[in-house]
Amino acid sequence: MYSFPAMEGTGPLSGLKILDLTQAMAGPMATMTLGDLGAEVVKVEPLAGDQTRSWAPPYMEGMSSYYLSANRNKKSISVDLKNPAGQEILRKLAMDSDVIIENFRPGTMEKFGLSYEMARKLNRGIIYCSLSGYGQTGPSREWPGYDLTVLAYSGLLSLNAEEGRPPIKFGVPIADITAGLFSAIAILAALRHRDTTGEGQFIDMSMLDANFSILTHQATGYLSTGKNPRHLGSAHSNIAPYQVFPTADGYIAVAVGTEKLWKTFCSVTGRDDLAVNELFLTNVDRVRNREMLVEEINRTFKGFATQEIFRKFLDSGIPAAPINSIDQAVNSPQILERNMLVDMEAPYGKVRLLGTPFKMSATPGSVRLHPPMLGENTKDILRGLGYSDEKISDLAERRIINGNAGADERKE
Repeated sequence: MYSFPAMEGTGPLSGLKILDLTQAMAGPMATMTLGDLGAEVVKVEPLAGDQTRSWAPPYMEGMSSYYLSANRNKKSISVDLKNPAGQEILRKLAMDSDVIIENFRPGTMEKFGLSYEMARKLNRGIIYCSLSGYGQTGPSREWPGYDLTVLAYSGLLSLNAEEGRPPIKFGVPIADITAGLFSAIAILAALRHRDTTGEGQFIDMSMLDANFSILTHQATGYLSTGKNPRHLGSAHSNIAPYQVFPTADGYIAVAVGTEKLWKTFCSVTGRDDLAVNELFLTNVDRVRNREMLVEEINRTFKGFATQEIFRKFLDSGIPAAPINSIDQAVNSPQILERNMLVDMEAPYGKVRLLGTPFKMSATPGSVRLHPPMLGENTKDILRGLGYSDEKISDLAERRIINGNAGADERKE
């Protein structure tokens, strides 16, 4: 397996400094994305650390697996931001940063002495991204926002259900991840604007806005008809057959998106009769008569093992895939070939993490730094800001900083 070498100062964002005041998943996903692309990310954690350090088990080498998943390519400094001396450290970091990103409730950063207006006075060109559940404006701005609640309020969760059954949460925090990726895009756009004008700006990123926007065709379908989408489970609202079907020994996902593919599908499965059935002649017909179509396909697929029908579909050009478990996905040849798993040495042991998706010919993404222990880089960062060792020791004794780096406490 390929192990990315430890590299400093590489990537298209090399030289940019990101001040990361985020926890959980949305903010850390945004800053990890920028870190993969070469930015230097300083993660500012409270004395007790990012809340995900205790979102466990499982653990990897004494560290929360959840925390490890979104915090590579970062350095950690642990500071009490409620203390004036801690706020002074934060201001010095802001003066030396290109981007600040925070995901506190609206108004919290003012209490810490570093609202956008405060930061702008220190650093005219600062890009300041506030990532919150519901945004900085509107009647719901004060609501606490977590992945599940935003999914519910945005309407997305209502789509993830089968008829007559309750909605099911996604297996990963998709609302957080979506908001994090939108934040990274907004930050890159703001940096481009600063390159051409010299001006920084404020980004008001709402998890609700980000996830409402990805309702896409489901929302416009409602706007077109005034009707809520049906609960179709894995099925597509506008294409059929396009869903998961049971086989003799498992499940397979099949996407028949064109009339040519439909005819091929019927031939491969030995159901040429379906191709000439007037109920299923066109996609419009098949969507209208979905229940009858699914019944016919289910009956047909019971005669095939998953891998048997999968190979037939691949050989005939029909988009299909078996439903891989996580262990099957992790060990699949394509994932391994694409370097989507990386091994890293860390002070707490050797860890295996997901790779970066940024495959670029000139400026590829890279995995350079292990997810840091709490406060692992506190002393080095403070020295870089001009603090003497004597001053650092004093801050530690007064519990303004936490410089006692160590692996998360195992609580199994």
